[in-house]
Amino acid sequence: MLSVFLVGGIFYVNSTKEIASEDARSVGTIHDANDEKQESILAPSSRGPKLLSIEEKIAKFPLANEISSPDGFINTEGKPITVSEFKGKKVALLDIWTYSCINCIRTIPHLNEWHKKYEDQGLVIIGLHTPEFAFEKVQKNVEDAVKQYGIKYPVVLDNDFSTWNAYGNRYWPRKYLIDIDGYIVYDHIGEGGYEETEKAIQKALLERNTRLGVETKMPITSSGPVGGIVTDSGQVRSHELYFGSARNTDFENGIQGITGGQTLTIPADLKPDQLYLGGTWSITPEYAESSEGSIISMQYKAKDVYMVASSEQGSEVEVFVDGKLVNTILIKSEKLYTIVAGTDYKEHTLEIKVKKSGVKVFAFTFG
Repeated sequence: MLSVFLVGGIFYVNSTKEIASEDARSVGTIHDANDEKQESILAPSSRGPKLLSIEEKIAKFPLANEISSPDGFINTEGKPITVSEFKGKKVALLDIWTYSCINCIRTIPHLNEWHKKYEDQGLVIIGLHTPEFAFEKVQKNVEDAVKQYGIKYPVVLDNDFSTWNAYGNRYWPRKYLIDIDGYIVYDHIGEGGYEETEKAIQKALLERNTRLGVETKMPITSSGPVGGIVTDSGQVRSHELYFGSARNTDFENGIQGITGGQTLTIPADLKPDQLYLGGTWSITPEYAESSEGSIISMQYKAKDVYMVASSEQGSEVEVFVDGKLVNTILIKSEKLYTIVAGTDYKEHTLEIKVKKSGVKVFAFTFG
C-alpha cells in the first residue's frame, strides 16, 4: 500500500486497506502478543501481579518504534509528542486510523471511553492519523474530524507513512499497546475485540502502577461506550469500492485503470458488488468527478452505505434504494458521508443522482 510508486504509493495503501476490510476490519482478528489469559487483571491478588523481567520481555515482545517525521500535532497544545517520552512513566495505546475510514470511526467511541476511564490510571492514547486520500493530509480537515468525533487524546499526523512503515503496518485501524518498558504487549487489527483490548490495557496499567507504587483503581467490567455504531459484519457481503483509476478494479461498465473522461450508460442488468457510472465522468487516480446529471448505480448487500466524497461548490445528490428516494445529501466537505442508513442486510439496488457537476467521489464502504 514501490517502483509502482506513482500508482503504488496510492494502490499499496488502499489495496491493503481492502484486505483489512475483508480480513480484519470486518472479522475483527485479534493479535494478542501475550497469548495468555488476562482475567487476573480484573481482580489482582494481594500479592500483586506476576511481573516479567526485562530479559523475559526481550524474548517475548518487540520494542515499540518511535514516531517518525510527524507532520503535525492535535490536542497537544502545539507541542510534539513521542512514544519514548512515556517509557518508565505510562502505558501507551497507539491507534493507527484515518478519518474517512468507517471502520476507524466505529472504534472511536471505545477509544474515547478508554481515554476517559484510564487517563488518570496512567494510559495515554496516541492517534496516529495516516491518510488514505490526499485531502486527509490537510491538518484543518483532521482537526475538524477530531472535533466532530469528540477526540480529546493526542493525534499525530503521519502524512508520509514513515511511522506506519516503521511498524510494518498494512491496516486501518490498528492498535498497538505499549507497556511501561516500551514493549508492544498487545496488537489488534481491525474492529472488534474491545473486551480483550480493554483487559490488555488493564493488565498493562496494573503492572505500571505496581512498579510505580501507585494505587490501582479501575472498573471490573465495561458497560461499553455510548453512541457506538453497531454493525453485523457477518451479514455484509459488499466490499469497499474505489472510483479512482488507481484502484477501480470493480468499475464494471467503464475502462478500468485509466485517467480521463468517459461517457457511459448504465445497463438494465447489474452484477452484484460492481460499480456502474452513467453520464460523463472525469476519472483521476483518486476519484471520479461528475458532470451535471451524472448517475452512480450498483447492487449491494449491507445495511448501511457510506460514500467518501467532496464538492468545492457544494452539490446535492439524491439517493434511491430499490427505486425509492431515501435521502438527499449536500456534498461539500471532504469526508465520509452516510448515504443509506438501512434497517436490514438484504440485497438492494442503489442509485445516486448528481444534480451538479464537480462532485468528487472517492469510495463506497458498507456496514
